[in-house]
Amino acid sequence: MAKTVQLKPVELNTSKGLVVFEGPVTDSYIDRLSMNEGLTNFRPPDRQKEALKQITNLPDGMIFIARHENEIIGYVTFHHPDDFSRWSKHPRVQEMGGIEVSPAWRGYGVAENLMKLAFSHPAVEDFIVITTEYCWHWDTRNTGLDIWAYQKMLTRLFGKVGLQKVTTDDPDILEHPANVFMARIGKNVGKEDIMLFEGMRFLRKYGRVVNMA
Repeated sequence: MAKTVQLKPVELNTSKGLVVFEGPVTDSYIDRLSMNEGLTNFRPPDRQKEALKQITNLPDGMIFIARHENEIIGYVTFHHPDDFSRWSKHPRVQEMGGIEVSPAWRGYGVAENLMKLAFSHPAVEDFIVITTEYCWHWDTRNTGLDIWAYQKMLTRLFGKVGLQKVTTDDPDILEHPANVFMARIGKNVGKEDIMLFEGMRFLRKYGRVVNMA
């Protein structure tokens, strides 16, 4: 992704204070900020901060953040799919790897505004952006939602930026019926890349056709 293009920051006034949405941010910028103590969905905040810094240094890695004063209260990540994933073999697939908002800042429109900023970046139009949502990562405890209500909330949020549910025989997705695979095809993605992606969705059936067996 052409992460050198910096978007103009967007501000949101809330009853808890001003939230600034910005990105793609650099590792040095993240280093100057603190992580909200509620950002524990994937790993402890200090370790997650290091993970975000590492993503910014990947060739196609991008991090967008929601910031209150000098504290990161939310983020969304983009990077090439992991090497063990079937999707890593597609030259035009990028993964929205994770999105998280601190429980203390939920209900203020942070996630929606963060997604809108990230998907306004021109680079997303050059790729098929995917997200693999596994129910074991969902924060059902703090939200009070069951997995089906949480799934509905996520798909509604992601749908606002053009991501759509897509069927696949990916074993990780099929492991639990609540898991969701979603994709958004950028405006500049060609027909051949779209056809390759469609074939890769069902490798058990089309693996030889797309030379992925």
